[in-house]
Amino acid sequence: MKLTPQDGFPYYIDLVKGEELNALFSSTVAISFLKSLNEEKASYRYAPHKWSIKQIIGHITDHERIKMFRAFQLSRKMKVELWGYDQNLLVSNARFEELTIEQLIIDFSNVRQASSSFIDSLSENQLQIKGMAREHKITLEDFLKSIIGHEKHHLDMIRERYL
Repeated sequence: MKLTPQDGFPYYIDLVKGEELNALFSSTVAISFLKSLNEEKASYRYAPHKWSIKQIIGHITDHERIKMFRAFQLSRKMKVELWGYDQNLLVSNARFEELTIEQLIIDFSNVRQASSSFIDSLSENQLQIKGMAREHKITLEDFLKSIIGHEKHHLDMIRERYL
């Protein structure tokens, strides 16, 4: 059975299966790819009511911010459910379209740098702490990897539907 984005964590984790956590967060492939896009392309929507590339970049950044806070809580053994969020509400209440692609990439890079710093502070024992993400019991390491899986999903969508 092929996993889909509707499968949530299993799908995103599967996209980065076999990859090492620190390598995933230190990779510059996503940033390099986004830097190759110009302002006009970044504003493109492949269909009405679909997000622009700028909005996707903002969404990826928001997603990482949210998930890293939840990862922090889990790493400190707080008993929290790693709940979902309304991505459309967040995007519709942001000003991604007003920002340049350069500003969005700088923000994304800054968030990634903070995420990498946090990950570097974690022990192997902390990475094996388990929490609930919807109906899935998941280790902190896999939860963190799902962030990059989510990013990969969206970058693949940009390549397939926007370029």
